[in-house]
Amino acid sequence: MIIDCQFETFYTAINPTSTIAESTNTMPTCFTKKHNAAFANSTGGFTLIELMVVIVILGVLAALIVPKVMSRPDDARIVAAKQDIATISQALKLYKLDNMRYPTTDQGLMALVKKPTTPPDPPNWKSNGYLEKLPKDPWGNPYQYLQPGQHGDFDIISLGADGAPGGEGSDADIGSWQL
Repeated sequence: MIIDCQFETFYTAINPTSTIAESTNTMPTCFTKKHNAAFANSTGGFTLIELMVVIVILGVLAALIVPKVMSRPDDARIVAAKQDIATISQALKLYKLDNMRYPTTDQGLMALVKKPTTPPDPPNWKSNGYLEKLPKDPWGNPYQYLQPGQHGDFDIISLGADGAPGGEGSDADIGSWQL
């Protein structure tokens, strides 16, 4: 690399009676000839190859990140369904403590909100109920209730995103026995 340096000398008069400055400031101005030639010929833009490389990198990042971000709402709905099922399970346990039995499948989960009119009549049903209102699962479907349950004293089931029994991933059923 060839370096072409020019030195400029600046004289400053310190004493107005002096003709030659007593102080000298020297500043180098150095540039490479290669740099000067490249700078003179450049247009300041990017080549097509550089742009394509950046686009490919962004595409790869999007392909890796987007599926992870897109599955988050489904994960949140699954967690919300489990929370709802746990809350309903606690209300059912309180119902049993007061009435010595769980509501029947026919009475359903609505027995936690409104006093059942079908037998058996709950003798100590709380006047305000056990839940303020019966929630729907995060996909807008009603929770299913079985008493006696196949997995315990009762089963509370969300049928998942597809609203049908079975399934995988966000379509999988979520039951009280899985908590």
